[in-house]
Amino acid sequence: MSNFKGTSVSPQETEGKYAIIGAGPGGLSGAKALKEAGIAFDGFDMGNDFGGLWNITNPRSTMYESAHLISSKTTTQFSHFPMPDDTPDYPSHKLMHQYFMDYAKHFKLYDHYYFHTKVEQIEKKGEQWEVTVSNPSFGTKTYLYKGIILANGTLSEPNRPTFKGDYTGEVIHSSEYKKADVFEGKRVLVIGAGNSGCDIVVDAVHRAKKVDISVRRGYYFVPKYVFGKPSDTVGGKIKLPRRFKQTFNNKWLKWFTGDPEHFGFPKPTYKMYELHSVVNTLILHHIGQGDVKVQKDIDYMEGKTVHFKDGHSEEYDLIVLATGYKLHYPFIDKKHLNWSGMAPEMYLNIFHPTYDNLFILGMIKATGFGWEGRYEQARLMANFIKGMNEGKPKALAFKKKKAGKQPDLTGGYNYMKLERMSFYVHRDTYRNIVTRETKVLQ
Repeated sequence: MSNFKGTSVSPQETEGKYAIIGAGPGGLSGAKALKEAGIAFDGFDMGNDFGGLWNITNPRSTMYESAHLISSKTTTQFSHFPMPDDTPDYPSHKLMHQYFMDYAKHFKLYDHYYFHTKVEQIEKKGEQWEVTVSNPSFGTKTYLYKGIILANGTLSEPNRPTFKGDYTGEVIHSSEYKKADVFEGKRVLVIGAGNSGCDIVVDAVHRAKKVDISVRRGYYFVPKYVFGKPSDTVGGKIKLPRRFKQTFNNKWLKWFTGDPEHFGFPKPTYKMYELHSVVNTLILHHIGQGDVKVQKDIDYMEGKTVHFKDGHSEEYDLIVLATGYKLHYPFIDKKHLNWSGMAPEMYLNIFHPTYDNLFILGMIKATGFGWEGRYEQARLMANFIKGMNEGKPKALAFKKKKAGKQPDLTGGYNYMKLERMSFYVHRDTYRNIVTRETKVLQ
């Protein structure tokens, strides 16, 4: 069967429906919002169930056995569907997957989804969209949909940098990493100190012969707990001016975690919150104990030898590229996404400026944004669709607005000009705008 309820072998009467691509938190948010608004839709996902990347069996999942949330359940959960009381502060990927399945069951979303289904291609057909999908049950078929919602996430397509020279050892991207036994007895170099990179370093310490981490910039390290409480739940009620917050919180971090420069990391060339922080202080403990060594950026490779830009060199059996991900919508031509530079230019990161039936959900990053922030995106989108269907003047006014200038979503922060930061926003600024626009469209 194509989905758990078995409503049909393949989609039926699609011309008046919207197609949602993805069954992670973005897809779940979109499905719930459309259902509440009375908008018909079908959902598609390559995996065997809801959960997106949190479903470790999903072909595109980037989860690994030790993966947990880096934000606490309190700031991450859907406020309209809290996690069970006995859920730990930082749930594992297994608990998160179960949470998303429970969410889908509670809001009766299974009847709308087709799993084990790959979206092969999306083409514009007049005012509608042709969606070609493949599924083991019904083969490859093309359907006509009224509109498209892309919710396939931002963390599935690996960013694989190239290096000078010819390395003859084993190389994997962090997206391929699943279990720590791959490190057994090996000399390991992890390139990149993002959250996944630091998690992998901590895993490798217990199995590898040697573990180093190569970095080219400094980072701010945030502890998971402060005064016995999840750090992202402390001090949120006090709204500090941006510059004071950056300065004060930097000093505050050093009181709790120490100065990262002391552990061998470069001094950040940016201010706090201008790049995503690392929520992992275990790596600092292991560096302090001599279990891990911080290396400089890479100059070139030769055989199994890695030469660093400070002139130092080391030999490694395995390199892990913890070098992040790229935005990836392979089934639709970039010309339909208003792509410019590193990312699509969408109004509020959701709305196409000229198409009124193409949307992106989840193309957003913000500290503390959580799943509720994604649902707020979806609710705004659903209100717009409903308003356009009914010809409401407020929806027509929003149609003009989304074709105009994007509001400033930075909150005054000077975010780094990196691909992974190209869709980064200031949480409060963004959510306030989305909430205001939603009220207007209701």
